[in-house]
Order: sequence, then structure tokens, then C-alpha cells
Amino acid sequence: MSQEKGHLTIALAGNPNAGKTTIFNQLTGARQKVGNWSGVTVEKKEGNLLHRDTEITVVDLPGIYSLTAYSVEEVVARNFILEEHPDVVVDILDASNLERNLYLAVQLIELNIPLVFAMNMVDVARARGIIIDYQQLSNLLGVPIVETVGTRGEGIPDLLDTVLEVSTGRDPASRHIHINYGREIEREILNIREVLKKDPELYKGYYPRWLAVKLLEKDRIVEERVRRSPAAQEIMAQVDRSRNHVLSIFQEDAETVIAEARYGFIAGALKETMRLSAAAKKTISDKIDQVLTNRILGFPILFFFMYLLFQGTFSIGAYPVEWIEKGVDLLAGLVSSSLPEGLLRDMLVDGVIGGVGGVIVFLPNILLLFLGISLFEDTGYMARAAFIMDRIMHTLGLHGKSFIPLLMGFGCNVPAIMAARTLETRRDRLLTILINPLMSCSARLPVYVLIAGAFFPHSAGNVIFAIYLLGVVLAILVGQVFSRTIFKGQSAPFVLELPPYRLPTLKSVLIHMWEKGKVYLQKMGGVVLAFSIVIWFLGAFPKDIHYSMDYDNEIQQLTARINAIKAGKGVGAVKTQELQGLREHLRNLRLNMEEERLSQSYIGRIGHAIEPMIAPLGFDWKLGVSLVTGFVAKEVVVSTMGVLYQTGEEDSSSLKKALKASGIDRPTALAFMVFVLIYVPCLVTVVTIWRETGSLGWTAFSVSYLMVLAWVAAFVVRQCCMVFFH
Repeated sequence: MSQEKGHLTIALAGNPNAGKTTIFNQLTGARQKVGNWSGVTVEKKEGNLLHRDTEITVVDLPGIYSLTAYSVEEVVARNFILEEHPDVVVDILDASNLERNLYLAVQLIELNIPLVFAMNMVDVARARGIIIDYQQLSNLLGVPIVETVGTRGEGIPDLLDTVLEVSTGRDPASRHIHINYGREIEREILNIREVLKKDPELYKGYYPRWLAVKLLEKDRIVEERVRRSPAAQEIMAQVDRSRNHVLSIFQEDAETVIAEARYGFIAGALKETMRLSAAAKKTISDKIDQVLTNRILGFPILFFFMYLLFQGTFSIGAYPVEWIEKGVDLLAGLVSSSLPEGLLRDMLVDGVIGGVGGVIVFLPNILLLFLGISLFEDTGYMARAAFIMDRIMHTLGLHGKSFIPLLMGFGCNVPAIMAARTLETRRDRLLTILINPLMSCSARLPVYVLIAGAFFPHSAGNVIFAIYLLGVVLAILVGQVFSRTIFKGQSAPFVLELPPYRLPTLKSVLIHMWEKGKVYLQKMGGVVLAFSIVIWFLGAFPKDIHYSMDYDNEIQQLTARINAIKAGKGVGAVKTQELQGLREHLRNLRLNMEEERLSQSYIGRIGHAIEPMIAPLGFDWKLGVSLVTGFVAKEVVVSTMGVLYQTGEEDSSSLKKALKASGIDRPTALAFMVFVLIYVPCLVTVVTIWRETGSLGWTAFSVSYLMVLAWVAAFVVRQCCMVFFH
């Protein structure tokens, strides 16, 4: 990217858990755009800020350990630096884990690009007794180093000042250095550079020394680029000679020798600039891990934290949910009283407000769930949860590393399934993708909160937690069955980095929560609104309904009698009792009329067509239709209920009251929640499964086994609960 007047583009690079996202949030705040990199599903974050009259665009590259191009993330990061030419690359390094972080730093130095090193978490390093001479290290590396504490925003202004200095070539510390790979490697680098000159376009398009090193390392992407060159045959012949020469001298391939040289360079630089104080001792993270990842205590503690998360999601969320619910009821009443009777009023009140309003009330629950997950991630506990579950899942024959995508499934199954591509073998990827939908995504939470709040008001949090737990147990059991039948074979070993515990910043947690919550809100204005109107239309038409009796005549007669009694003087106790009975009879007549009308509507006909399949589960046709529409998005299950169950009520009673009055019993309510947990995931998830597996067969298998499992599990739960409740 060429630098414009008053504008800079900087790229943030760094290892996972080095605090890159925290610094990105400190730099850009809420001024962020989130999407995907072109052609891949890796998340792309971009933000803007103004510093010293310079508009700066910050691009947050994926977290990577090296530029070796083994993973999609590494390819994306490297391609952006090489092809988009950001004005400055800022490498975020964890000062408390410097040896590992410097490997990526050294590779960035080799690219000969404008660089700044943000030495993050210097407070953690000091607390561990690690003393580093950053000025000397900067001199050795030829890159300016800025000390930062991302969680507190310390060093951010200095970092931006240094970025401006480097971009204009005025920083005194900036100079390019060569990592010396030893006489033999250096000679072969020169040989390859000479032959690269035969293609001037290739020679000028990349830093030639870096290109030669990458060819020695057998970098597949660089090799593909070179093979398109007119001089490809000559270049690759020299590369082969150079590799063979290195192998004959060292009895190791060039890639290994180069990696060892880099680590040697890092060790030498740290030996000159870093020392441990006498106070250096076991870190606080180590001490906490002795308890939280303990073989005996680890799982009960994880279980307790998850229980608190779901209890808090329901208990604390109940108050704002009630406020929003009253607001939706008030809005429905205002619209109903402001508009004349007709299709427009019915569509707005029953379709839009009844459907979207029925889902929007659960926004506090969704935000609280994401707040809890963000806290787990930002404190470093999420990695511990995977570590604890890894041991348990391995004993059950399930792949341990796959627990990371499974954990992500609590938020949304789509990115969770995409995350399975980081697994090494196709067997492990397929197995993880197939069981991922059993991890209950946040879109199902509104259904649980609605049903549990209506039928288990005093133990709703416990019921919701049990449903989530059932999903985890089923994922483990299904994974065990699959791994011993259709996916026989040894799972790959699981190595997981445990980052140090950190105190998360309110800003970072709120940004993470809002990013996820925003997706939920966008669905309200899109797919949920559209399908609420579709459901209303299917329920409102056709108009020529043949009723079993003349409801209109009966209602008119009852209304006339009620008015006559009310017009009489001195209504006595007998007449008051008669009036109450007539009003109840009138209400029942209207409900029966509405029930018959809905039953004969288009949506009623669809519901009755599928009713025989779901009748053994205790589901009526309305629940059946809700499940069908839920295939589009699980939030639509609630909006469909909002349209079907509340239509015809005299007052704007809540959906929970309408459900309780519909005749659904508690065993059926539990069975419905279990069915929603397991059955076919939303349309976008199914498409993602197809894309990630590259197979319609595996996609069909996934949908089919989930539907069968959902029916069986719901049937068993209902039968067991009928015995328990009765």
C-alpha cells in the first residue's frame, strides 16, 4: 500500500496470546470492521484512528507462530505483508515469553520491511523476575522496540509515534540486519540469488535474499510462484543443487539448518540482553494452574464455572428480559390501538412485533452468555478448559484437539466448524465437524429461556444448564461411537499452549461481547423479520375458512347478553357470577374459532402434514411448524411461536403465558428443548458443513443422524419425565 499524504496503513502481527487483539482494541476501540479475508474464511479485522494529523488504518493479521506458510493463517498474514505492502508492520511480542515470540520477529526482519516491535506485557515479565535491556536488544535487531501493557493502554501513544517515525525513515534504531546462517548456507543463498537475476520481474518483486532462503526451505507457495517464471527450470535446478549440497554437508535438510541458525541467533541476542533476577520464581499463573488444571479438581471446577455461567445468564438476564417484554407488549398495544382493523394491523402486531419481539426480548441472555465466554477467553481460562477436557475426551476415544472448535460451538457452529480445518488429518476434521452441531449454539438459547421460563420458572437456570450439558455428553458419546466405527484410527497428539492468566480489560471484553451480539441483532432485522412475515402470511390465509359452527352468530348473541346484564341496574351477586361465566364462554369461543382458523390456514396444513411424525413426542402441529422454520435459523423457532400461540388473545399477554395455556405439559416441554438441541442445524451451518467436507454425502449423513438422534432422545426424555412428573 503506497503511503498517501496524511494516511498510513499498519499491520499488526504476532503470536497467539501475545496480546495482539488487546492492542488492536486499544488502538481502534469501536471503530472496527470485521469480515473475512478474500477467498478464505479466516477473520479479517480492520480499524481506523487519527494520530498527530495522520489517519491510520490498522489491519489485525491472524495470530501466527511463523511465516512458514503451513496454515491458512500464515499464508494470509504473509501474503498481506508481501503483496499489499503496509507502510509499517508492528510485531506484538510477549515480553514474558520472548524466546518463542522472537522466531516470528526474526522472520519479519528477513523480509526487509519497515518494522516496529511492541514489547507487550512488560509488567508480567517484570513480575516474573525477567530483566531485559530493550535498548540493547533494539540495537542488535535493528528494529525500534516500544514497551507496552496492552491491558492498561500503556505505551500506545509511544507506539504510534514510533510508527510515524519509521514510516518516514527518521527512526534512528531502524536498520536492516542479516541473520548469518553460516558459511555453507550463505554461499548457497548467493548462488540462488545470482540465478534469480535471470527473471528481473521476480528479482525486483520480492526481497531476493528472502526469496532464496524460502526456496532452500522448500516453501511451497514460493516454489509455485517460481515455477511460473520463464527461468523456472534454471532456478529450480540451482535450488536442488543447493539443497543437496547442504544435506551432504550437515546430514540435515536446509530447512532444519536454517531454523537452528535462527534459534541460535535468538539465543545469542537474549544472552546479551536478558537476565533473571533473584526474585524470579514460580509465576502466579503456575500457582493458579496447580489448582485449576489439577487432575482431580480441574473438571469439578470447570463444571462449576459453566454452571455459574448458565445460571447467571438466566437469573441476571431475567430482569432486563422482563423490561423489554413489557416494552414489546406496550408497542403492540400502541400499534393495535392506532391502526384500523385490517391486514396491515394484523401483519404489524402479529407478524412483525409478535415474531421479532418474541426473539428480541432474549438479547440480554445472549449478551450475558457472550460476556461470560469473552471473560473465559480473555483471562486465559478457555485454554485451560480445553486442556482439562482433553484428558477426559482422550479416555473416551475422542480427538482432544477438536475440543477447541467444540468450545467455539457454544457461540456459533459456523466459525466452530471452520476452525476444524486447523486439525492435521481429514479423519479428525470430519469427526469434529460431525459432532460440532451437538454443542448448543447461542441461537438456541432463546428457545431454552422461553420454554424453561414458562414451564420451570423456579429452576430455569438448572434446566438450561442440563440441556447444554446433555449436548456435551452426546458429543462425547457420538464421537466415541464414530471414532470406533466409521473413523477408526489413531488420533493425533494434542499440544495446547497455556497462556498466562491476565486481568481482562472492560473495553476488550465489551468489544468482544458486542461483536458477537451484533450478529444476533442483525438477524432480527433480516432473516427473523422476513420469516416472521412469511409465517404470519401462511397463518393468515386463506380467508375462506369453513368453521364447524357459526361462531360469529354465537359471539354476537353472547356479547348482546353481556351488554344487557351490564346495562341492568344494581348488578347483584348472582348476575355478577353469570357475567363472569358468559365472559369466560365468550373468550373460549373466540379461542376455539381462532384455533380452527389457524388449523385450516396454510401453515396449519403444513403442521398437520408432519404431525404424525412428531405426535409420539407429544408435539402438536404448532410445535412442528416451529421446528420446520427453525431450519432457517434457530431464533425463528421463537418468532414462529410468537405468531402461532399469541394470535387471538384479547390482551397482549406474554408468549410464556400463551404456551402454558396451550396444554403443553412439562415432559413435552423438556422433550422439545432436547429436540431443538440436537436436530438439524441452521441452513448456514449445513452449507458450511458441505463446504468444509467437500461432500454432499457427509452433509446428508450429518443431517440424517442428527434428526434420528433428536427424535430418539426427545422420545426417551419425554417417557422418562412422564414417569417422574406423574
